[in-house]
Amino acid sequence: MQAFNENWQRRKQMRTVYLNRFESTDQGTIGIWACPEFGYSCFCMELPWRDNTPSLSCIPPGEYTVQIRWSRKYKWHYHITNVDGRSWILVHSGNYAGDIKKGYKTHSQGCLLLGKSLGYLNGQRAVLNSRIKVREFFNLMNQETFKLFIS
Repeated sequence: MQAFNENWQRRKQMRTVYLNRFESTDQGTIGIWACPEFGYSCFCMELPWRDNTPSLSCIPPGEYTVQIRWSRKYKWHYHITNVDGRSWILVHSGNYAGDIKKGYKTHSQGCLLLGKSLGYLNGQRAVLNSRIKVREFFNLMNQETFKLFIS
């Protein structure tokens, strides 16, 4: 019973992360990823909006639950669940999230890429120092499930 109560208390106090998008072009969608509870923020890059098309579009604005997950490719990472019409939307490192149909590079198939700063790599908009920010965020969240609000 004590374990149940501890789980219940933790779920009631689920942390919240906000993604406020502010720029979207064929080279990607950029926003601020923030967890005010910890005073944490960084940049986030996603694919451009393409009507929620799997592997080509960022996900729609809304509220999502994000859970910890393991894979061989990304090791421990966060997985955004309950995205209508989509699956396996992850938070991981990477630099580019451009529209490949228009000739841009991408490290995303709908996933969210965190970065310390914005800039350009090989003439394309990018988030930079991504691995550092993903690791930092991962350590901060302590593998806990959280709510993500995207606007």
